[in-house]
Amino acid sequence: MSAVSSGPVTREVTPHIARWIVAGLALVWAVPFWWMLVAAFRPAGSGADASLLPSLTPTLVNFAEAWASADFPLYFLNSLVICAGILAVQLVTASLAGYVFARLEFPGRGILFALFLVQLMLVPVVLLVPNLKTIAALGLYDTLPGVMAPYCATAFGTFLMRQSFREVPRELEDAAMIDGAGWWARIRLIYLPLTKPALVAFSIVSVTSHWNEFLWPLMVINSPDRRPLTLGLASFTLSAEGMQAWGLIAAGTFLVSLPLLAAFLIFQRRFVNSFLASGIK
Repeated sequence: MSAVSSGPVTREVTPHIARWIVAGLALVWAVPFWWMLVAAFRPAGSGADASLLPSLTPTLVNFAEAWASADFPLYFLNSLVICAGILAVQLVTASLAGYVFARLEFPGRGILFALFLVQLMLVPVVLLVPNLKTIAALGLYDTLPGVMAPYCATAFGTFLMRQSFREVPRELEDAAMIDGAGWWARIRLIYLPLTKPALVAFSIVSVTSHWNEFLWPLMVINSPDRRPLTLGLASFTLSAEGMQAWGLIAAGTFLVSLPLLAAFLIFQRRFVNSFLASGIK
């Protein structure tokens, strides 16, 4: 009797516990972000740097000083060039490689694809020195193309596009071949339109990861005028830490993260739908 009655109770209680756990984790995640917002709008010299309570007299002075203290427009431009360049190349290479592994038949396809996916199992730090030697040999050290070069091929993007292309009915491609469409026309007119959610989801992952990347640009970039936002913010933070200007640091950090936050808030529903449709969790 108890075994029969415990089933529905368990099914009702478990989702509630899971929701509370998720809500608790979300709250922990949000605390630093909330502190950044509160500190960025708090007047300097208020003496409540560690408080999570917002100031009754919020100000934009910290943002004005942060914008004037560092060359953020140039840093924004460098990050934009890096992210856009990487994404443009990755969309082409991932789509072509995904089509090859999804539709073309050739000896060793499975082994080659497995070797391709080995990249996903490597810790990026392991590849720092070999990549840096290659970049230096190509004459790309201290250049923006040098920051972009290691990401021209993406194992994650290839895997995602391969899985998405395999979901496209083969009959559509066969019909296009009968009409005389070449392989590029088939990819452009059939596969890419039908796998748009996967392309959007991959674009979000790619832009977010490279917008926030710090270690690889730090290894490659030496000139101040070629720094992306992450390196520019680190340099700005070092100078502001000496003055213990936490409001200034919070304002600078908010400026760096503002484009991604704005894009997420504007296209939130489209982002979520793309991730759900592509199967990325």
